Amino acid sequence: MTAPIATPALPWITAAAGLLEEVATTQAEAIETASQWSAAAIAADGLVHLFGTGHSRIPVEEMFPRYGSYPGFNPIVELSMTFHTQVVGANGQRQAMFIERTPGLAEVILGNFTFSPHDIVMVFSAGGTTAVPVEFARGARARGLKVIAVTSVQQSMSSSIDPVVGSRLLDEADLVLDLCTPHADAMIDIDGLDTPVGPGSTISAVAIVNSIKVRTAQLLVEQGVMPPVLTRGSVVGADRSRVLFDAAYREHARRLARAIGQRGGG
Repeated sequence: MTAPIATPALPWITAAAGLLEEVATTQAEAIETASQWSAAAIAADGLVHLFGTGHSRIPVEEMFPRYGSYPGFNPIVELSMTFHTQVVGANGQRQAMFIERTPGLAEVILGNFTFSPHDIVMVFSAGGTTAVPVEFARGARARGLKVIAVTSVQQSMSSSIDPVVGSRLLDEADLVLDLCTPHADAMIDIDGLDTPVGPGSTISAVAIVNSIKVRTAQLLVEQGVMPPVLTRGSVVGADRSRVLFDAAYREHARRLARAIGQRGGG
């Protein structure tokens, strides 16, 4: 692929291409491990639980449900911490940012689920120091689950640990996938402006999860246990597309029924 042309209109695309190259060259081994763990969980009739607050809900939703995705990945987000369109006033960002820093809330969320020994958990947080994602990872590990953290090491290490929280997300994980973004997240410096613009964490997070999704599918196909994939009618025809959607939703419901059929214990 030809590298993007560096023009005044495309600095972010140029930076994003470099970011994706860094993710590809430095995170391939961790992506493979995460894919192996995900395939093992799904093949064993378990779930890969996905959790994120703030804009980290984006990679959660990228995994399932959407075209080219399949059951086995369970998205968990809380509207109170991920509702971004009402910036001020009721349901505004000040409240959302306050809530995601509330110690103890993660345990309340985790308590809604009954986890299988085959389940694993993937937690997304670019900054990696706020209470809810850190404590969600800690609580999952306390329940005996493998935890994958998707975070920016530079961002995380540039922030002090909240003494109430006691650690960073990367400290609470069995495997860390680095978003490779700078500590500011935003990647572009503009002459005459002392604050950078154009965040990079979303594109690297989406690249990471889709890499995991594809590799996990390859592994599941090899084992003969691939779930149905949500697919557009333009690819398989309208009737087949409806069949695949219904089958995928039924399979997700079947797996999730075990996880929420009774209130999870601590």
